[in-house]
Amino acid sequence: MRILAFSDLHGSFDAVEKVLRDEVAFDAVVIGGDLTTHGTSAEACGAVERFQRCGRPLVVVAGNMDPPEADNGFAGLGVSINARGLTIGDAGFFGVSASPFTPFRTPYEISEEEIRERAEAGWAEVSAARWKVFVPHAPPARTALDRTFFGKHVGSTAVREFIEARTPHVVVCGHIHEARGTDTIGATRMVNCGQAGKGYYAVVTLADQITVETRG
Repeated sequence: MRILAFSDLHGSFDAVEKVLRDEVAFDAVVIGGDLTTHGTSAEACGAVERFQRCGRPLVVVAGNMDPPEADNGFAGLGVSINARGLTIGDAGFFGVSASPFTPFRTPYEISEEEIRERAEAGWAEVSAARWKVFVPHAPPARTALDRTFFGKHVGSTAVREFIEARTPHVVVCGHIHEARGTDTIGATRMVNCGQAGKGYYAVVTLADQITVETRG
């Protein structure tokens, strides 16, 4: 299975659609949050409907810059993996919307305990899948994926602890724009997709040899 993954769109829907047109061989699409910047649920859901035209299965979480009610809209479209799991072929996708609390009081922030509970709820729904793909908007703490320009680690401790305990095969995240890249925790391969508006995305290949790479 070949997956295209995007995060931190912030309204740059045309950039994602361009990749979906240019990339031919892929089986599923992951949207890792921040579709909007203080946008509406209608705006976020409208973007999802545009991306669904590519004809491949799509899974989505909301980011901290999206409204919390977007999760209900995504669920109505059948694409939400916030605190739930969706299985596509042999792959189980599950995720966590929002980010931990920040000093900036962005629209969608939740506690580390809530992040942990949502991750466990989704995990339970994909336990039978051959591959498990975890999609938290926020990156795991103390990795290459959560480091700011100033060198400070600002990721989620709950996300990291969940990965250490459950060992999903792949983690797809975003949130910290400047921390685009790949890293590992144990056997788990991880990627921060970077800003989709700059043409950045990730490609995940699930096979006997799992590969995770950034593009753009």
